Amino acid sequence: MTYLQLFWAFFLPGILGYGGGPASIPLVEKEVVDRYGWLTTSEFGEVLALGNALPGPIATKMAGYIGYTEGGVLGAAVALFATVAPSLILMLALLSLIVKYKDSPKVKNMTKYVRPVIAVLLGVMTLDFFLSSYEGAGIWQTVGIVLVAYLLLQRLKWHPAYVIGLSLIYGAVFLGGV
Repeated sequence: MTYLQLFWAFFLPGILGYGGGPASIPLVEKEVVDRYGWLTTSEFGEVLALGNALPGPIATKMAGYIGYTEGGVLGAAVALFATVAPSLILMLALLSLIVKYKDSPKVKNMTKYVRPVIAVLLGVMTLDFFLSSYEGAGIWQTVGIVLVAYLLLQRLKWHPAYVIGLSLIYGAVFLGGV
């Protein structure tokens, strides 16, 4: 039963997460945290941060990790396949349509309408992470981390991997992560 749950937990976000990894992450969180209870919001945030720090698609790294912790090597394989299966199936089935209508104004407009929905989903997930961070670390450390991350990313134009790495080190040293 665990393998079937792993499959659905990553297959559904893959089907519904139009827009790639960033769009599917809140959906994965809903399945993994709320529906199946495999991780807490805080643990999910840590897995997401680790996935962001490593090269490659975030969703597949998260699926591999969560699948492995819940079902071993076979669980990781099932979760990874479930993550890529929707795209693989749709690409194979709709390849001729994609080529035919790739420059269609209607298709381009559809993307314009989906972007705000993705932004709202990411905003809700960010708020959840902020609130769980506030509960765990306190308001001053949470606000401090947010401000420093903003300054490093937006003002000094640091690469996100460096900011995530510094955040992981800070959490390990000052917040008892080790």
